[in-house]
Amino acid sequence: MSKNISELSARKGLDDNLFESFANNPDTEAVAREFLIGKASVNGAVSFYDFLKAENRDKKVYVCNGSACLCAGTQKQLTQHLEQHFDSSQIGHMTCLGRCHENSAFHYQGRNYSGLDSAEINVVMDNKNTVKDNYRVGNLGTQILTGKAISIDQFINAFDALMTEGKNEILGELKISSLRGRGGAGFPISFKLDSAMNAESDQKYIICNADEGDAGAYSDRYLLEQQPLLVLFGILASAYIIGADHGILYIRAEYPESIATIKNNIEQLAPYIESINFDFKFKIISAQGAYICGEETALINSIEGQRPEVRVRPPFPTQQGLFNKPTVVNNVETLACLYSITTKGGKFYNAIGTDKSKGTKLISLDSCFTHPGIYEVEMGRTLLDVFEQCGGGFAKDIKALQIGGPLGGIIPINKINDLQLDFESFSNNGFLLGHASVVGIPVDFPMIKYLHHLFEFAAYESCGKCFPCRLGTKRGEELLLNAIKNKQKIDAELFTDLLNTLEQGSLCAHGGGIPLPIKNALIYFSDELSDYFCN
Repeated sequence: MSKNISELSARKGLDDNLFESFANNPDTEAVAREFLIGKASVNGAVSFYDFLKAENRDKKVYVCNGSACLCAGTQKQLTQHLEQHFDSSQIGHMTCLGRCHENSAFHYQGRNYSGLDSAEINVVMDNKNTVKDNYRVGNLGTQILTGKAISIDQFINAFDALMTEGKNEILGELKISSLRGRGGAGFPISFKLDSAMNAESDQKYIICNADEGDAGAYSDRYLLEQQPLLVLFGILASAYIIGADHGILYIRAEYPESIATIKNNIEQLAPYIESINFDFKFKIISAQGAYICGEETALINSIEGQRPEVRVRPPFPTQQGLFNKPTVVNNVETLACLYSITTKGGKFYNAIGTDKSKGTKLISLDSCFTHPGIYEVEMGRTLLDVFEQCGGGFAKDIKALQIGGPLGGIIPINKINDLQLDFESFSNNGFLLGHASVVGIPVDFPMIKYLHHLFEFAAYESCGKCFPCRLGTKRGEELLLNAIKNKQKIDAELFTDLLNTLEQGSLCAHGGGIPLPIKNALIYFSDELSDYFCN
């Protein structure tokens, strides 16, 4: 992070910010002059993003290469269908379009498609039709985030009531609720809000981290598109508590429908926002393809127009975040919970779940299930209940599940009886709940190939800030590729050292987290992997 670039970027604020300027203007030299920033700094940032790189600007169609589509085995045939319409050089990739429930996912002319056969693809290419995806939405227990979407009137009535209460009183209800972040680490939201509320500053920000990049996850997409007012209420309520005048939604470019839906709802809310005694603006920023921006400090750097590298902490964002001002970053699902907590009370939310994992959790089931979809489940329910009662059991033979995205644990099928849906159960068993995205690994899918896929992803998406991650993820990818293609056995001790270095030396959870699924696989699938390693 450069504090100077943060201040230079802040000169024009959010309405004319550096990130959007270079995202929309290929003349980086002109952008650099306008913001008084070195051209190298601008080019360094531009070159990081998938959709701004020179080699990707001319792509006509993008094929999903996420874990769920990979395991489903649909993308090779999809690419063959698309090659009937495009030269192979015109076909790029996107990592997870959130169409994990039906696969065969691709992006074309600003829209996402999935589950289409060859004839349907021909129709799309002729611009005769657009296809909206359908997936099941259900629940197991209390509904907080699913069910009928709230109306504008309900939003207004709830926020009017909120503004009659003291900020400390509202924060107190959030503390009682014990709501923990739904993006990965499970950090209490009340702690962040309390810290930012007490920070002295003339300006503060709330950021909604809608850069849901975990392959297999589409719960945030569900909320943005089908429960948008819950998300916007959470942002506005958080801003009211800490005294922020801007709420920023950083939404991944891979979710064009989400961006359109949120924009439409903000426009509908505009007259009400202008009428309240609270100076506030919503701001949508369309991301440009970088998984690391799911990490809150990299996301802040991205909005400022800096290269989206992870920041060293402290200082923490609640004290020095966007444009060096106090900033609270929370993910979509976390913010969407605030409506129920503020309208029904913290005790209502706290009564759901386990001692340490309160409330409900959205879980994304991919196409390995009979009934794939988004399901809201009370914390503490067994995985077996979730998979059978929500997913209808498995639609194919599965040997393992990766839950929590590329950095989540790989769980052998015989371990699901030992787990329940909460942070502690997963952690105590050596796994990670994270986004609660579930990707099935079929019995005939080589585990060594899946591990290479994870390391390839980690190496490609590394921000490069720290040596262990930048070098270690690439070395892991090379070792696994050599083992697969050249039958070159991996030294087990060397590989263990590599994983430990990544775990202990990486600056953030990207490099620090990728060893988890690898180690799980080495433990539970040692027989299958033994031919690729030597002692």
